[in-house]
Amino acid sequence: MRTLSKPAGLPVFPPHDDAGGDCLLARLLAEEPCRADVTWPVGFEGGVAHRLDTSTSGALAVADDLAELVALRDLFTRKALLKTYVLRSAREVPWNDNLVEVALAHDRRRKGRMVVQRGASTPHRGRWLPARTALTRIGEGLWRAEMRTGVMHQIRIHCAFVGLPLLGDRVYGGGKTPTDAPEGVTFFLHHVGFQGEGVATSPVPSPSWASTMLTGA
Repeated sequence: MRTLSKPAGLPVFPPHDDAGGDCLLARLLAEEPCRADVTWPVGFEGGVAHRLDTSTSGALAVADDLAELVALRDLFTRKALLKTYVLRSAREVPWNDNLVEVALAHDRRRKGRMVVQRGASTPHRGRWLPARTALTRIGEGLWRAEMRTGVMHQIRIHCAFVGLPLLGDRVYGGGKTPTDAPEGVTFFLHHVGFQGEGVATSPVPSPSWASTMLTGA
């Protein structure tokens, strides 16, 4: 398994409106053309084992062969991997830790958005998906998020639900992206990596916004 360091602003797969556009997969295939000769499952081209939002930077695991991809996907499916993220929030709250355990589903009216289950009659599309996120303050406006589930937009909407929308995440109430945001950053979220059952991603560089806030530089 390889661990790639995905830059913020770079999509994992080609944009829908530009099949030949720059993306992590294109860069991977340019570096390792032999991966194009493998018949990977749809959605896992090149051996890419999972996804990150375009604005999210950080560790992205790539399987070396089909057998390894199957094994990795089994770990994800069984929720055997603990995934760790760092985020910058748009607001402050009086607490330092929070365990958010609320189901998520697709928004019935707005495509590409998720909703939290606030009650039995919450409007949604499809089925409710269990989701659990542990939040810990690690600096002023800086938080660690850990999860084993992996629902679309899980961290973004769980954080918004408890009053901690990600800075710049306009979809979930985080406001506009600051004018001094690093290149490629829309909202501030970084995947540190995952580990479980003897499998772990390799370390990747921390984004400037996280390292600066942690060191106070």
